[in-house]
Amino acid sequence: MDNMVMSRMNLPSLGIAVRTLFTGYLLVMAVGFIMSGVQILLTHGMADGKLGVSVDDVVYRYHGNRNSSKLEVKLHGSMKDKASDKDRTTLVKWAREGAPLVHWKKVEPIFEANCVQCHSSIPGLPEFIEYEETAEVAKTDMGASVDSLTRVSHIHLFGIAFIFIFVGYIFSLAVGFNEKFKAFIIAIPFGFLIIDISSWWITSIFPGFAWFTIIGGFGYMMAFALMWTTSMYQMWILPRNGKEYRINEWNDER
Repeated sequence: MDNMVMSRMNLPSLGIAVRTLFTGYLLVMAVGFIMSGVQILLTHGMADGKLGVSVDDVVYRYHGNRNSSKLEVKLHGSMKDKASDKDRTTLVKWAREGAPLVHWKKVEPIFEANCVQCHSSIPGLPEFIEYEETAEVAKTDMGASVDSLTRVSHIHLFGIAFIFIFVGYIFSLAVGFNEKFKAFIIAIPFGFLIIDISSWWITSIFPGFAWFTIIGGFGYMMAFALMWTTSMYQMWILPRNGKEYRINEWNDER
């Protein structure tokens, strides 16, 4: 009996319970990737003030806009709709003047009315309550700090790698693929993940590497789409052809 079960270790032959388990995971991951795409579009994708992710957005995010401040970049980008034109102009003017302490009492109510409510409740964001912290954001935008890059890098490396461990685990049971080609597909997202994360650090110094951030993210998203589509098709559509797949996809000697 055990030998019969092991000889049918493939997606079309899975029982309904295991297929449901795998499908639930893949559906949740798909929604998660869609939400992450929307989040990138609405935050990083507005760094240059235009909707849509561009090379300039990546450069501004990691290398910075050396001709402006983080405050001004945000006010002209993803935070543009959070303040009126008058308030936005006042804050930009204050930042360009070097964020003088003498004018803090003038701009403090603007921060309180437009920024504090959200910023004070989201960890990691400047609260805009104290002058010193706000003045830091008004300095010339030098891009992502080492602390910020380290924090975000380790979160992405651990989180996305765990996602692709299980997506690859499910896809490894797919039939109809050459074993070496299947292994290559499973390895693709891990390679592009390294390219993506590495490009953040390099772009912070050399802005020309911003292209690799886009290439890395696009690469592992395409790998996810391929493995996701193949796995769902082979679990729910392929079994309907009436063919039995008596094969162990985890056995390289088959």
